[in-house]
Amino acid sequence: MTSNKRIALVGNPNCGKSALFNALTGLRQKVANYPGATVERRTGPLLDNSSVELIDLPGTYSLTPRSPDEEVTRNILMGTQENEAKPEALICVVDATNLAQHLRFTLELKSLGIPMILALNMTDLAAREQIKIDPALLSEKLGIPVIETVAVRKKGLDAIKANIEAILKSDLDVTVDTWDSVAARQKAARKLAKEVTISEGVGHKATHFLDKIFLHPVFGILILFGLLFFMFQAVFSWAEAPMGWIEDGIAILQGLVTANLDEGFITSLLSDGILAGVGSVVVFLPQIIILFAFVLTLESTGYMARAAFLMDKLMASVGLNGRAFIPLLSSFACAIPGIMAARAIADPKDRLTTILIAPLMTCSARLPVYTVIIGAFIPNTNVGDTFVGLQGLVMFGLYLMGIVSALVIAAVLKRTVAKGKSTGFLLELPKYQMPNLRFIMIGLVERSRLFLRRAGTVIMGATIVLWVLASYPGAPAGSDKPDVYHSFAGMIGRALEVIFAPIGFNWEISIALVPGMAAREVAISSLGTVYSLAGSEEAVEAGLVGMLNGLWSLPTALAFLAWFVYAPQCLSTIAVTRRETNGWKWPLFMTGYLFAAAYIAAFITYQLSSALIG
Repeated sequence: MTSNKRIALVGNPNCGKSALFNALTGLRQKVANYPGATVERRTGPLLDNSSVELIDLPGTYSLTPRSPDEEVTRNILMGTQENEAKPEALICVVDATNLAQHLRFTLELKSLGIPMILALNMTDLAAREQIKIDPALLSEKLGIPVIETVAVRKKGLDAIKANIEAILKSDLDVTVDTWDSVAARQKAARKLAKEVTISEGVGHKATHFLDKIFLHPVFGILILFGLLFFMFQAVFSWAEAPMGWIEDGIAILQGLVTANLDEGFITSLLSDGILAGVGSVVVFLPQIIILFAFVLTLESTGYMARAAFLMDKLMASVGLNGRAFIPLLSSFACAIPGIMAARAIADPKDRLTTILIAPLMTCSARLPVYTVIIGAFIPNTNVGDTFVGLQGLVMFGLYLMGIVSALVIAAVLKRTVAKGKSTGFLLELPKYQMPNLRFIMIGLVERSRLFLRRAGTVIMGATIVLWVLASYPGAPAGSDKPDVYHSFAGMIGRALEVIFAPIGFNWEISIALVPGMAAREVAISSLGTVYSLAGSEEAVEAGLVGMLNGLWSLPTALAFLAWFVYAPQCLSTIAVTRRETNGWKWPLFMTGYLFAAAYIAAFITYQLSSALIG
């Protein structure tokens, strides 16, 4: 065997390819980036044979690239990647539980004429699901070695090593298969999978049955929106009791502070600053947990991929495709991972459009803002004689408003600054399964940790700075205004009130918007601090919801909600957009159009509701 032979591991995403690479190299690997790209390059010597170098190529569904990662894989396999030699052989890794889907790519790889070994991976999961495949027949049909593997348990490694050595020593003629179209190759893959599958397994039969319901063009959409509607109803109704417990706990802590410390700087900082500000955000932890419990459960069952499939037609109507749905869905948690997930979109115009509309998805940071205002101004009653709660309905409407606005703006962008034709959409639909409780609990703990860490760092820091600005200088002698009115924060708020008065925002709201640029939920902690300093003890005891109900008009509250549907009040999102677009042009464009949309929406909402309500 000659030295420096290169073997590439290739396969669809989530087939266990990287796990097999780790097992074959024993974690003795080098990680770097390909020249001129942000795609990771992972290589390592084969265990017991350092003259063979293995390279773990990025997962892809075909040789037609739809992302930078897939483009690197295609270029290496075609021998056109800069500073990369074409591999001498391939190890194609396929998921035994989803054979037809993965064989489509295997048949495409055969057209390259490169010697290949097929690693039939995850055979343990296939056996558990009562799926039986004839590897000998599959090898005969494909004309290549087929090895059953379980990468995570290092099963089949010796057979793969032996076949690598045999392939590299021999000069076998490789059969090259060609196909007239993608559809023809897909048909051939399904036919082949059917021929070599002895038993399909109960899981696949159940998946086929359920997909007829959940992917139905009419009933599927109704079920999707029904699930979302139920989720927002639950966010309000199920969180009511634990939120009350947290509010009571914060009130007890404030009482202990005022009862045991003399009135002054420290007492005011702890009670009116930190506890009133941070506490007004922490109280929404139950709603965050409930929201993500639903999202993680749907993801764990395999339904989220179906939601992306259902949304593909809707996305196509605005010039995008279903691939944009995943980053946008991630943006419901936070726009930052959503914007970063847009890297998977190959077309640069589609990717840019997705990044620019991602902040319109209602992230978890908006939830405290929406909940406070809805709780203060929307009655906690059902709609008519139905079981539908009015507060949950309004919350659902706000989420829907963000989604519809994002689609409308995407349609405008795709016809103007990001003009271009949308590319096709490929998506692997996993089988349905019972929710993984461990996966859900880990996700909830992580989300809770991030939320509380944010409350203990960014929000607390902004709250302390605002408390200082809102406490000094004090009111002059004889003034009938509260101290905060004459403070530095009060001066800033009164200056900004000139701009925000047409949309119904007073100087207190104007103050809250400034530190609210750090993160949206900081606006709530800022309102808690400002009104705590400005209000009487009775008002403070009523909590922020009670204070707002007595100080704001309904048109102002509705305008505040409309503002936060659009306003890009998150410096981290702007910074990530700058990094992902390699400049300030698009972050400034995004910030400008979102603030303009926020002001216009709030103006129309305030003026119209004032005219109707009075």
